[in-house]
Amino acid sequence: MNFHINKTVEVIKLGEVDYKRVWDYQETVFKKTVDLKIENRRVEDPGLQIPTHNFLVTCEHPHVYTLGKSGSLDNLLLDEQELKEHQATFYKINRGGDITYHGPGQLVIYPILDLENFFTDIHKYLRMLEEGIILTLKEFGIDSGRIPGLTGVWIDHAEGAPNPRKICAMGVKTSRWVTMHGLALNVNTDLSYFGHIIPCGIDDKAVTSINQELGHSVNMSEVENKLIGHISDLFEMQLTSE
Repeated sequence: MNFHINKTVEVIKLGEVDYKRVWDYQETVFKKTVDLKIENRRVEDPGLQIPTHNFLVTCEHPHVYTLGKSGSLDNLLLDEQELKEHQATFYKINRGGDITYHGPGQLVIYPILDLENFFTDIHKYLRMLEEGIILTLKEFGIDSGRIPGLTGVWIDHAEGAPNPRKICAMGVKTSRWVTMHGLALNVNTDLSYFGHIIPCGIDDKAVTSINQELGHSVNMSEVENKLIGHISDLFEMQLTSE
């Protein structure tokens, strides 16, 4: 039980940054938060416990492929030399899910939250992140939704739709109700890079982007701010920035 509920969330906008650098940063903040929670449980007087902090880290990455714990390396269709030719890197990481791609023109958000400040339900957490994406896309005139059994946000998501395509991938890690990793929304993404993987191990569904759906590029900062706003509203966050 967290006796010091803290819904303040610091927004950290990093711009385009190397994947490994942000992963290391997430790991540091995540461990610090988990360690604080362990320490708080040793404090007999709840009034002396120290509140945990929450962060929304936003960025874009240079071309990179990441493989989750449950993923298969067979879903990466490039060898080491071909990765270099495509100026891409590869990391096997500790989130859930299979393989995915990050790159320029893709908005990535890493929420590092202590869910005990909000609610203790991982399923609800994932659905609310998806809802933030759905509401953001709606502002751009794009109808999106969920496909039962599949995490993320999809276009043509209704049962029996002829061409379902994924516009936002998600993968998270949690420990003691602390989250890391997050979501990747294709905004002005070069979708050809998805052709070198079997995205999330699903070989019969396509990927898309806001750019692809609208037929023109959109302003990344506008998408970023709208999405942060919707996530903030859904979680009832109190946002601050660096």
